[in-house]
Amino acid sequence: MKIRVERDGLAEAVAWVARSLPSRPSVPVLGGVLLEAGAGDADTDALTVSGFDYEVSATVGVPATIADGGRTLVSGRLLADITKSLPAQPVDIAVDGARVSITCGNARFSLPTMPVEDYPQLPAQPSFAGELAGDAFGQAVAQVAIASGKDDTLPMLTGMRLEINGDSLTMVATDRFRLAMKEFSWQPAEGITEAAVLVPARTLAEAAKSLGSSGSNVRLGLASGDGLLGLAGSGRFATTRLLDAEFPPYRQLLPSQHTSRAVLEVPALAEAIKRVSLVAERGTQVRLEFGEGSLRLTAGGDDEGSAEEELPVEHEGEPVTIAFNPAYLTDGLAALNSDRAELTFTTPSRPALLKPADEDGKVAPGYLYLLMPVRLPG
Repeated sequence: MKIRVERDGLAEAVAWVARSLPSRPSVPVLGGVLLEAGAGDADTDALTVSGFDYEVSATVGVPATIADGGRTLVSGRLLADITKSLPAQPVDIAVDGARVSITCGNARFSLPTMPVEDYPQLPAQPSFAGELAGDAFGQAVAQVAIASGKDDTLPMLTGMRLEINGDSLTMVATDRFRLAMKEFSWQPAEGITEAAVLVPARTLAEAAKSLGSSGSNVRLGLASGDGLLGLAGSGRFATTRLLDAEFPPYRQLLPSQHTSRAVLEVPALAEAIKRVSLVAERGTQVRLEFGEGSLRLTAGGDDEGSAEEELPVEHEGEPVTIAFNPAYLTDGLAALNSDRAELTFTTPSRPALLKPADEDGKVAPGYLYLLMPVRLPG
């Protein structure tokens, strides 16, 4: 293989693929990046950069001038570090035996190759299920992934549930202490009416971050029989294996009514929580006391110090004192993407709902963040 490729395109492609690679691959070749070049007309030639570890695959094409076609496999992390540090000049890549040379300006690297014959076959893209705007997809995944679990011993909580119901797409994640849900419209493919799958939230968030910033539509593919979800946009393709686990019946957790409601200024509340939680031992809890027109935040105690702060709020209903994990509460406030929020609750021991609100205090539909309170000391 002997090719020339622009530095920026190469570095961006390798970085995107390398992000999907395992940090500790079960076998060395799964930590590699596959470079494939097919000789043809120079105007249409492309270098394909791919990675696959049996769970997640990522593939992207980069325009290239190809003198000799071929394929080679090199360490993904090392190649990503090298390509992002190269000067802004064309990059020449050539394979000679068991080594690949990378030349850019006065910089030259020689890397050992991995046995490409041991590399697994990349999965095909699943059947097209529908598409939506990339920015809407990226924002929705980020808003929901914040509530996903991190404990791999509970796989059903590390996933994000995607529910398709005609032209409505719902994303949900929960770690038992909080839940985030986003409902929005999309364009389903013909014949796609209902489906529900559980996708690894971490993988989906990584893919959505780059696909969502591309400015183009994102295409979703589903192959339930093969247990795969596919994502495509701006010349990038990714697949991830679905989680074979049962997601909790979350809708029964959503309160159908409330006895108290507050409309809050998000930036002011987030800053106040950060201040008062400085004295909360290991971020245990911040107490929120809602009264007529005011919110009093307190944290800590006599042993570790205490803090309090008062904020004006629009409050309706019975006065209530409720406590939350400060990190979970600030996560929810940040995920709203709104300057104002509505917080509704019933009792100090029941879940509270956080939703974005407009300047008039009206709730913006589509997103909610459910938060379990922390038990108040008796």
